[in-house]
Amino acid sequence: MADTALMSIPGQVDPVPVARDITPRADGRIDLIGLPRARIRDVFGKAGLDAKQAKLRSKQVYHWLYHRGVTDFMHMTDIGKAMQPWLAERFVVGRPDVVDAQHSSDGTRKWLLKTGDGHEFEMVFIPDDARGTLCVSSQVGCTLNCTFCATGTMRLVRNLTPGEIVGQVMLARDALGEWPRGRMDLSDPANEDEESASAYRADGRLLTNIVMMGMGEPLYNFDHVRDALLLVMDGEGLALSKRRITLSTSGVVPMMYRCGEEIGVNLAVSLHAVTKGVRDEIVPINRKYGIEQLLQACADYPGASNARRITFEYVMLKDKNDSDDDARELIRLIRQYDLPAKVNLIPFNPWPGALYECSPPERIRRFSSIVFDAGISAPIRTPRGRDIDAACGQLKTAAEKKSRAQLDREQNSAEPRAASTA
Repeated sequence: MADTALMSIPGQVDPVPVARDITPRADGRIDLIGLPRARIRDVFGKAGLDAKQAKLRSKQVYHWLYHRGVTDFMHMTDIGKAMQPWLAERFVVGRPDVVDAQHSSDGTRKWLLKTGDGHEFEMVFIPDDARGTLCVSSQVGCTLNCTFCATGTMRLVRNLTPGEIVGQVMLARDALGEWPRGRMDLSDPANEDEESASAYRADGRLLTNIVMMGMGEPLYNFDHVRDALLLVMDGEGLALSKRRITLSTSGVVPMMYRCGEEIGVNLAVSLHAVTKGVRDEIVPINRKYGIEQLLQACADYPGASNARRITFEYVMLKDKNDSDDDARELIRLIRQYDLPAKVNLIPFNPWPGALYECSPPERIRRFSSIVFDAGISAPIRTPRGRDIDAACGQLKTAAEKKSRAQLDREQNSAEPRAASTA
């Protein structure tokens, strides 16, 4: 287990295990992924470089990390050969460990990943004709216990660090072969020939969009999610526009305005019901922050407009939230709060032990038609990755929060086995 502290934040579980912003490594080296340029400069200075050298090397390394995707200091060609092993002795450029990778028949890809301290989580890549979307996790497990969601049946283990969040994007770009190629040291006149200059390019990207819709509630890991997304959006790094990033929340009302102010990405809200009784059941955070509070927070969200609409996610559950009256109440609420909104209707994706069934196709189409006729976009999402449990609401791993007593028992039982094989 990670060396974690306990921090009280609003939520269904209190306190929440919060990891350090850098997961400690057994070899004592510091993983640079997830650190902004100023922080890299700081750790270089603490490692022994003078201020001038720390500033120069941090700029060079930052470019190689986030723009070029290089994981080996020996391949950073504008850093002196004497400096490369010095960096390698003290620092590392990490990625989450891949436990398993699956491909769906529809092209969806799912990775089961592991943190440096042994916790598992998942990410999903969904290719389409015009875009490729990476579904990124923010926590190991979840604290919200939404009853229609497989992830909600897990216990919250801990928050992911900025490096573990950014690392998912880096790993996806590794797998898709999307890092720029060619020489970068064009300041050397010897390299300023046509071949070298034309070789440095960024090819067309398959990964065009990011959605913070994987495991966990992003706004209960706000600082780490913010810091990770700022790196993703940095024009000198991964350089993905904030208009191509969507953060999904189940309704952590106090953090929504800060999300708009400090991150500025698109907002998606897991609404899923329009009455208190039903939403209390399927999205329990509604008991803490009700529908009215949630919709007012949507109305106040910085940057929301007809050009940047708020997305309401609405999973279609048979005989639970899918009636004509539900559709009409959804329309009324959107109009009451004058929300620039669209509604994504999500056919329920089954998982073992689920309490619900998916609404019949004709019922989903009828619901969509009522909302569309009111002038509100309500497309029906095509399920992707169901055959590998990668569809919306299906992400779940075997990760669990173990007690100290359980960890001690496992350690004690492992020691005799190790001695017998010595």
